[in-house]
Amino acid sequence: MKRAVLLNRRSGTAHEETAIRDALGRAGLEADILTVPSAMGGGSVDPLAGDYDVLIAAGGDGTVSTVAAAAARAGKTFGVIPCGTLNHFARDTGIPLELDAAVSVLAAGHTRLLDTGVVNDRIFINNASIGAYPRMVWERSRARERGLPKPLALTLAVARTWLDLRSMTARLLVDGKELVRRTPFIFVGNSEYELTGTEIGRRQTMTDGTLSLYMAPRFGRADALLLPLHVILRTLERHERFEAMQAAAITIDTPRARVSAALDGELHVFQAPLTFGVRRDSLRTILPRVERAGT
Repeated sequence: MKRAVLLNRRSGTAHEETAIRDALGRAGLEADILTVPSAMGGGSVDPLAGDYDVLIAAGGDGTVSTVAAAAARAGKTFGVIPCGTLNHFARDTGIPLELDAAVSVLAAGHTRLLDTGVVNDRIFINNASIGAYPRMVWERSRARERGLPKPLALTLAVARTWLDLRSMTARLLVDGKELVRRTPFIFVGNSEYELTGTEIGRRQTMTDGTLSLYMAPRFGRADALLLPLHVILRTLERHERFEAMQAAAITIDTPRARVSAALDGELHVFQAPLTFGVRRDSLRTILPRVERAGT
């Protein structure tokens, strides 16, 4: 079985190539370690799929998403060595964050089929959003291009997005039901995200064939400032200005013909309308044998 580890050195906690090679050796695994650019697109990974049986992403959620999409398109097995700052996919699927533990999961080789989300034929594994969050991603990227360190770039991006927070009007079709909303953001997740309890912001499953939809029709700057407090206090689900629902299919149309959207933290531009769906059992993923219920 031929394996490729696609390493993004610029991810938040990126391991050095030698450390990954040593960990693979300790686990008795052979793999080619290939360095990939931080802003790689699917086109740079797809050609590799024909040469390998297993594609392993070593990076943050952007790298994980790109490699996962290539694996899903090619019908290849997917694995993860978490190297990012947040590691949403790894945390939600129970993949250990420590290097040797993550490699041990790869060595065990237990797989499970997971769902992927899709918007206008582009695959995502965590979430997609339009509105304020893509604006923040753009501001952060611009600050990073000017040489600002990542924490300062993020702080500046959040401040500028908040100061210029504006709402958009969107027409939605949610499982055939038509809605019109004016909101500063629309968030679509692959499976349902927890809004209460100790697991807030995480998913209990990625196999239920649903999308989660979150909007804030009466959301303003004050609400944006208080949003982290609602998360800390675990009262987000009861927040009167916050709207949440689940669906199998969602279409979002806006007055603008071209819409910026952030998919798993990476910025993309789409032609409106945006059509979201779920591809059931489309990503064969190496996961720990002992899994949380429903994962």
